[in-house]
Amino acid sequence: MPRVKRSVHARKKRRKVLNEAKGYFGRRHSSYKFAKEQVERSLVYAYRDRKARKRAFRRLWILRINAAARQNGLSYNQFVSGCKKAGIELDRKILADLAVSDPAAFAGIAEQAKSALAEAA
Repeated sequence: MPRVKRSVHARKKRRKVLNEAKGYFGRRHSSYKFAKEQVERSLVYAYRDRKARKRAFRRLWILRINAAARQNGLSYNQFVSGCKKAGIELDRKILADLAVSDPAAFAGIAEQAKSALAEAA
């Protein structure tokens, strides 16, 4: 079996990890052993937090919609139900943006939701 010289590939692999560890504190940015552990952990955090960011934004949107809906005399639950019955197909991101940037337009949507709830009852 022929001999395999690994030095080029091994150096390249270590250099990649050390480049990813730039900015870490202490030996975590300079020692391959510690840098490798921290880079692996950081990648796990990054994956986890990409998922968590989506949940956090959804929570924020719901808070904003709820606050604006209550100013218009509806709870969040009633507002969303009324929107469904009125056939308003705006997602939470757009509704939250309207609630913050254009309260008059949001009030119009809330009125449509209210009337749809009244008709259904």
